[in-house]
Amino acid sequence: MPIHIHHPELHFAPENGILDAPAGALLDGTTWHLYFQYRAQPGQGARWGHVFSEEMPFDWLECDDVLAPAGGEITLRAGAVAAVDAGVNLYFTSVTSTGSTVALAQDKDFDRLCEVSDDPSTLDAAIHRVGTVAADTTDFSRFRSPCVVPGWAEVDRDEGHAGWIMLALTGTTEAPQPVILHSEDGTSWTFSGPLTFAGDTGLSGWSAGGDLPPVVSPRIIRLRDQIDDHIYDVLLVTIERGDREVSGYLVGRLEGTVFSVRTGFQQLDFGHDFTRPRTTNYMPGTVDQQQRFEQSRLFGLMNGQGRADDATTHPSFTEEGWANVLSLPRHVTLQGGKLFQTPAVGLPDAVAESSRARSWVGLLNVPAGSHLAVELLDADGDPAAVVTHSGEKLTLKRCSKFQDLYADDAPATASLAEDDSDSLTIIIDGSTVEVFADGGQVAMASRVYFTGGCGGLRTSGDAEILREWERAGS
Repeated sequence: MPIHIHHPELHFAPENGILDAPAGALLDGTTWHLYFQYRAQPGQGARWGHVFSEEMPFDWLECDDVLAPAGGEITLRAGAVAAVDAGVNLYFTSVTSTGSTVALAQDKDFDRLCEVSDDPSTLDAAIHRVGTVAADTTDFSRFRSPCVVPGWAEVDRDEGHAGWIMLALTGTTEAPQPVILHSEDGTSWTFSGPLTFAGDTGLSGWSAGGDLPPVVSPRIIRLRDQIDDHIYDVLLVTIERGDREVSGYLVGRLEGTVFSVRTGFQQLDFGHDFTRPRTTNYMPGTVDQQQRFEQSRLFGLMNGQGRADDATTHPSFTEEGWANVLSLPRHVTLQGGKLFQTPAVGLPDAVAESSRARSWVGLLNVPAGSHLAVELLDADGDPAAVVTHSGEKLTLKRCSKFQDLYADDAPATASLAEDDSDSLTIIIDGSTVEVFADGGQVAMASRVYFTGGCGGLRTSGDAEILREWERAGS
């Protein structure tokens, strides 16, 4: 079997077909379960796949698919997964010729071993559909993209309760309206109303008017700020801006349907291709109750063009028959109203045990006027991308020989803190590059196609590398 040069080893990507979006993630003790929306062939309706990884989220094993279009459904879109006493709830978007609704399916035998049938169209027999849980009302229609969070308390946040919250989209693609629903059991849902804002959202420069520009896949999580020790709500939004998607977040408090803004919109990832983040829910007992707001874990789709993208033109598809990839799961904390993102624990060992992945970590001293450039080389020794740390700015420039992919493609940039010292982490895995700097304040995820695969890294510049660590697969 030939080696797929573009296919990652540690990031999740389909072996065949087109990955459209992460659908939901669930951590059960030390086992990760990832659900995803994909198309086996271009033009087919999307289905939900399921993979899992034990101990560390880098070695994904396939299970039978869990959902496929049925009846009058044209396609299925992403949603959320959440644990219940009887197993796991799968909330998905059901699309028919008349519109879209949020539907529920359940897995009541979650502890069983995953099976993989010879027939790829086979569905997991343990999954059964419950029915529609959010549909058209008098004033709102086209319910889609549900984010579901169990144990949502509004009064005593430290204690929590058995209630559930759903954040979903309604309305047209051009003018989407986020809405809030509540439930006591995760099955029967009550419409609460449209999401509104109190305070400055920071989105005036991103929108032609109103509180939000056109958004896709809104998410909400709850985190304790490590600076003031208060518990806040973090609203993740992906903005459609021209033919690109940009993911960011707002920090505040959601009470009823009103989000009171503490910190206005901040960009979540500054690379070319990170979009549609999904957070991870937990099976009971996985996270200690006292620690459940200390951190979150999220994935993103590495395809920044969203609906404007034609996956069939990607070299991964034309040469290897697959398209799109998920970011590595990120460990996320809230500090002083800002999200800090770092790679999941265990990544260095996973890189060392891989065949072709690479990572480079440098502890730097970058005085004003100096810089460090890290060239990511292809198999011919030519730069496919360059990461530059200039003290005040981090830049990722794609310069691959696949120039037709990057027509009019400006370098990705992010502002950095003013301190001279910094750490820089670069991960290369197939056609994925992820960069972390400023102690996790800055993250960049970009697709980079290497001719013949990554051949190594080369550093230059007048900044001081105090220490460096490089790992590569064997």
